[in-house]
Amino acid sequence: MIKFAVRPPYENAKSITGRGTQVIGVAPNTPQVLTNMGLSISPHLIAVDGRVLEGPVIRYGESSKYAKGASWNLTGVKFPQASTLSQWTYLYLPGATDQDISEKIKEFISTAGKHGLKVSNPLPPVWFGERFYDRDNSETLADKVDRAFDGLLERHPYVKFVLVILPLEDSSIYNRVKYRGDIQNGIHTVCVLANKFRGIQYCANVALKFNLKLGGTNHVLDSSKLGVVGEGKTMLVGIDVTHPSPGSSSQAPSVAAVVANVDKYLAQWPASIRLQQEPKAEMVDKLQEMLESRLRLWQRRNNATLPENLLVYRDGVSEGQYNRVLEEELPLLRKACERLYPATWTKKNLPRISIIVVGKRHSTRFYPVTLNEADANSNPVNGTIVDRGVTEARNWDFYLQAHTALHGTAKPAHYFVILDEIFRARKTGAATSDALENLTHNLCYLFGRATKAVSVCPPAYYADLACERARRYLSSYFDASPSETVVSGQTGQGPSEDELRIHPNLENSMFYI
Repeated sequence: MIKFAVRPPYENAKSITGRGTQVIGVAPNTPQVLTNMGLSISPHLIAVDGRVLEGPVIRYGESSKYAKGASWNLTGVKFPQASTLSQWTYLYLPGATDQDISEKIKEFISTAGKHGLKVSNPLPPVWFGERFYDRDNSETLADKVDRAFDGLLERHPYVKFVLVILPLEDSSIYNRVKYRGDIQNGIHTVCVLANKFRGIQYCANVALKFNLKLGGTNHVLDSSKLGVVGEGKTMLVGIDVTHPSPGSSSQAPSVAAVVANVDKYLAQWPASIRLQQEPKAEMVDKLQEMLESRLRLWQRRNNATLPENLLVYRDGVSEGQYNRVLEEELPLLRKACERLYPATWTKKNLPRISIIVVGKRHSTRFYPVTLNEADANSNPVNGTIVDRGVTEARNWDFYLQAHTALHGTAKPAHYFVILDEIFRARKTGAATSDALENLTHNLCYLFGRATKAVSVCPPAYYADLACERARRYLSSYFDASPSETVVSGQTGQGPSEDELRIHPNLENSMFYI
């Protein structure tokens, strides 16, 4: 469907300047009312200057990778910090036909081992004893998942990690698996599809998730590429809020997520998720307690120290809400710091806070003027940054296309600085704007479960994933269709915090990845 619907970038540009101007009535002739005011409409797209930032070298345990086209592979590399996978097993939920699962497990163990993961032999596996899609009106798919998990825990009460092999993509099965693992039982789960679970590349991608959930590091950058963050005294924070969609039930809540790194390699980003007091409220009302939990975890992981800087990437805020972030969320951030930081620090205005709003829902697109400046798909090359011409003259914002679009027209992310106490205060001799732009670009290469640069920087991306996981837990509210079978309990009231409370076994991990 994507390949059928996609259009090359130059066709989009041609449509805008051709048929698009005619549709809105400004071509072929400028309307008289505009002419009377001395205005005319140019038939051409505006030309702006852009720059291309060089991608960083990706560091692994004993080797490096150069990202060609913002992408690389895992051939011949070991994770810088590989975890140990023990007390694990796999749960097979059979579909219409049986799969040779044992051989696939052997291939996964072999592939993970080549990347440095220390994988013990699995505990005796658990097979669901019947076709998962043999429909029985008295038992829903969620009921079957529960029965499978109950059997698993009866056989292996101390299991810590389960690879769940699904018969096919079905959100009701996946949602229930994640609810049981993350909320009820405190067991890490990774789901794979039986018909796709094969081959070195697929198994390597699964190994990426395993290592992150276990607290490992998949790849790193040189600290010199991370500017102020590379000094190890800056905590990066991602904030996002997800809201009910038009098809959600009337009891569906808004959910906020806050993620923050706890290590100098920017590999581990545990998350805090909370219900908003009011549905469709964008400002995070529990931000103080959520940031406090992130700061306390940083403190535990960093020799009882606290970060000197908080660099916040705030996702999901419209232009009209920028001031509300400063008026409502910034005071909560400061209150969290006042509770934890010694008075000697706060008197020196520490920690310093910078807040950058990450925008994805915009209509700005860039098209190369010549093919020599384009990538293979006729988009701007990865690393393209535009900070003049279409940005705010009196403010600090920029557009960054860190990734390579596989199809269609590349969409840059828009970064708008609404508060800066970090970069302007540094006397490094480098341009303040360049420091933030280069840092944000390089961060896009540190998304842990991918071997490519991502379109938005990881703090915002991870916060978005944590929000999406919350929707999975509460899918009976967010997906109000009669067929939804995940935890319901709807009695005219919305969900409780208990339905979002991550099990203590997992709360300080990347359970959502």
